[in-house]
Amino acid sequence: MAEPKVKYDRQLRIWGEKGQAALEKASICLLNCGPTGSETLKNLVLGGVGSITIVDGSKVEVGDLGNNFMVDESSVGQSKAECVCAFLQELNDAVKAKFIEEHPEELIETNPSFFSQFTLVIATQLVEDSMVKLDRICREANIILIFARSYGLMGLVRISVKEHTVIESKPDHFLDDLRLNDPWPELRRFAETVDLNTTDAVVHKHTPYIIILVKMAEEWANTHGGKLPSTREEKKQFKDLIKSKMITVDEENYKEAMEASFKVFSPQGIGPNLQKIINDSCSEVDSNSSDFWVMVAALKEFIASEGGGESPLEGSIPDMTSSTELYVNLQKTYQAKAEADFLVMEQRVKNLLKKINRDPASISKANIKSFCRNARKLAVCRYRLVEDEFNSPVQPELQKYLTDEDYGTAAGLYILLRAADRFAANYNKFPGQFDGEMDEDISRLKSTAVGLLNDLGCNGSAISEDLINEMCRYGASELHVVAAFVGGVASQEVIKLITRQFIPMSGTFIFNGIDHKSQLLLL
Repeated sequence: MAEPKVKYDRQLRIWGEKGQAALEKASICLLNCGPTGSETLKNLVLGGVGSITIVDGSKVEVGDLGNNFMVDESSVGQSKAECVCAFLQELNDAVKAKFIEEHPEELIETNPSFFSQFTLVIATQLVEDSMVKLDRICREANIILIFARSYGLMGLVRISVKEHTVIESKPDHFLDDLRLNDPWPELRRFAETVDLNTTDAVVHKHTPYIIILVKMAEEWANTHGGKLPSTREEKKQFKDLIKSKMITVDEENYKEAMEASFKVFSPQGIGPNLQKIINDSCSEVDSNSSDFWVMVAALKEFIASEGGGESPLEGSIPDMTSSTELYVNLQKTYQAKAEADFLVMEQRVKNLLKKINRDPASISKANIKSFCRNARKLAVCRYRLVEDEFNSPVQPELQKYLTDEDYGTAAGLYILLRAADRFAANYNKFPGQFDGEMDEDISRLKSTAVGLLNDLGCNGSAISEDLINEMCRYGASELHVVAAFVGGVASQEVIKLITRQFIPMSGTFIFNGIDHKSQLLLL
C-alpha cells in the first residue's frame, strides 16, 4: 500500500493532517447505491474515509448498467449493495467497506437505533415520508445527515444537523489582522524606532508599509483631534499625504501603503458575524457545553476585558516590500502579541472549565491556539428539521422564490419534486414512469402541485406548464450525468462536515440541469 502521506498528498494541502485524520476516523452509512449514492461514496472512498456501510435491498437490473459505472453485466441479478461495495473497495484498500442487503425504508421503520453507530448518514433517493422519519431519528441520536437526490435533470442536496460549529472556516477573502486602525503599544513603539524622513534612499524604499501606515495614521490623528480619516475627502487626503512622503516614483513600499490605506479606516472592534456568535445563548456555558462554546465564552470575556473590544491577534503578516531585518522584527512583534493573547485565552478557558466542573486540561493548547487564530472567522450553522421545512417553509420566502425571475425555476422544481412524492404516495408510481399515461399524469401532477402550494399558503402561485411537462418526462429517472454532479456536491459537503473546515451550505440546494444553475433555497 502506498504511504498515506504520499497517497493523499494533494488533498492534504487543502484540509491538512488534522482534516485527513478526521476523515480516517469517520464511519459513513449510505442509503441506496444507485448512481447518486455510488458517485457520492466514490469521492469519499478515494479521499480515504475510515469505513463505509452500504444499505440497499435491490438487485442489479439491466437498466442499472446504463447509469451506474459501479455495476457491470456480470452483476445482473446480484445484490446491488454487494456489487457496489466490492467495486468501491477496489478503489482504496485502506477503507473498511461492508454492505447490508436491506431496503433503507424498512430499516428506518423497524430498526431506528441502527443509525446511531455512524458519524454521518448519506440518504439518497428517499421520498419525503422516509426523509422526515430518518431526519427525526438522526436528530435525536445527534448524527449528521445529508440528503441527496437526482430526478431527471434536477438534483437536490440538503444537510440536516442541529448545530455545526466551525473554527477553520477558511474564507477566500478576509482582511489581514494588522490592527492599523488601533495599534497596540508595542507596535507603536516599534514604529517609533523608524524614521520616515531618512535621507538614505535604500532605507526609505525598504520601510514596510505597516510602519508607514502606523506612523502616518498617528500624524493624521495628531492634526485631526485624535480621529482617523472617515469621509471620502479625508481618505483621499490621507492617501495624498502618504504620496507626499515618496522620494522617487518607483518606491513599491509607498505604493503598497497607498493601496492598503483602507485598512487604517476599517472599523475597530469585532464584525457583526462574531458579535452574533458571542451573543448566542449557547455562550452561557454549563457542563453539557461543547468545547467550541466554552472557547466562545472565554472569547467573550477576552473581548470585554484584555482585548479592549478586539479578538485575539492572529499574529501573521502578509508579504511586503521591506528590508529583511525590519520584516523579521515586525513579524516578531505580531507573533509576541498573538502569543500573549493566546496565554490569556488559555487561562480563561481553564477557569471556565473548572467552573463547570470539567478537567481544566480537557481542551488542548493546540485547539485553543487554532481558535485564537481563527476567532474572527468562526461559523455556527443550524438546520431546521426537514419536517418543519416541508410543513411550514418560510412562506414569504417561498412566495418570493416562486415569482422571482432568477429563482423561479429552482423553486418550481423543488415544489414539483415534492408533488411527485405526493403523487407516488397516491398512485403508487411516479408521474410519467410508465408509457401511455403521460397526458393523464401531467394533469394529475399539476393538481397535486396546486394542492401542495395551497397547503403551504402559496395559493395563487403558478408553476409553468413547461416545467410540469418536463417533470413528467423525467419519469423519476436517475441520469448518470446529473447523479455525478449531485454526488460531487454532496461529497464535498460531507468532507466539510467531517473535517469541520470550510462552511457547509445552508438551506436546500437545487441543481437545475435545464439551465445549468445551482441555487440555495433558504426555507
